Amino acid sequence: MRTSRRTLASALAALTVVGLLAGCSRADSSAAPAANQGAAGEVRVGFFPNVTHAPALIGVKKDFFKNELGSTKLTTQTFNAGPEEVNALLGGSLDVAFIGSGPAINAFTKSKGAIQLVSGAVSGGAQLVVKPDITSVEGLKGKNIATPQLANTQDVALKKFLAGKQLTGQVKITNLDNPKTLDAFKKGEVDGGWLPEPWASRLVLDAGAKVLVDEKTLWPGGRFPSTVVIVRSEFLQQHPDTVRALLKGQLAAIDWAKANPAEAKTVVNGALKELAGSTLSAAVLDRAFSGIELTTDPIAAEFPQLAQDSVTAGVVKSAVALKGFADFGPLNEVLKAQNLPAVVAPELTK
Repeated sequence: MRTSRRTLASALAALTVVGLLAGCSRADSSAAPAANQGAAGEVRVGFFPNVTHAPALIGVKKDFFKNELGSTKLTTQTFNAGPEEVNALLGGSLDVAFIGSGPAINAFTKSKGAIQLVSGAVSGGAQLVVKPDITSVEGLKGKNIATPQLANTQDVALKKFLAGKQLTGQVKITNLDNPKTLDAFKKGEVDGGWLPEPWASRLVLDAGAKVLVDEKTLWPGGRFPSTVVIVRSEFLQQHPDTVRALLKGQLAAIDWAKANPAEAKTVVNGALKELAGSTLSAAVLDRAFSGIELTTDPIAAEFPQLAQDSVTAGVVKSAVALKGFADFGPLNEVLKAQNLPAVVAPELTK
């Protein structure tokens, strides 16, 4: 595994994701589809050094991806949040991305089909954690709440939540890299954050925050797609076998993690040390893992609501139909081989 083009991705992150996507020359979905060219010589995969990206971390560290890819070279790159990763994907320096559902939808709608949703990865694992003296939602008025990046999944979730409580414009929202949020909270510079795991758990256990809202409580059955897998449409058309191999590796990583939960936490902790420079305490790991579900299920029924949430949050002006957003063909082939039920989502597929 190696990290590439980090500097370019960081520079692009300074751009607004809407501006980049609107100008993306690769975004013309009317172009003729590329022919299947067989297995790719290289596949470039992006993900975050977060517990909510455990399938990717385990897939890399335990060689589940490598074992399925065969002669295809695996190159990886890490990101702090979705919009930055979208920039790399649509800029052509990334082929596959483990990413939040919000940026995935916005990338599809603004690029006119330049990416495809191919799988779920993780459900759950996001909370609004705050200073102990904030005892109610009304107590957020005048406070400073952090999210990982403008227009990322948690940023959208917070803004949608505040809008629903008639608090839009009454809460300051600060976009900070997750490690900086922890430091800022300890220093009193922010009053809390809507954060993915393990950062919600770190603020609670390492910095004395408390949970004001667990995002699970806002979704039917407590399930929502916090991390999904998207692919550049051109890459999927040219190398469906490579995409299928990655998804087979992901399913193997998830199955292994479920069968070996203690070792899975150790592997993820080792990956976080390598990628982010620090490990998590056993208590933080346990708490973070208790709030997530590793699954290839994209929880497709929630995507129309997620698309509307981006409108409510002001990320896009109007929701668009998500027909053609997903291609679950490769995933369903992998699931069928394991005698598992197929993903059926006519509202998202062509």
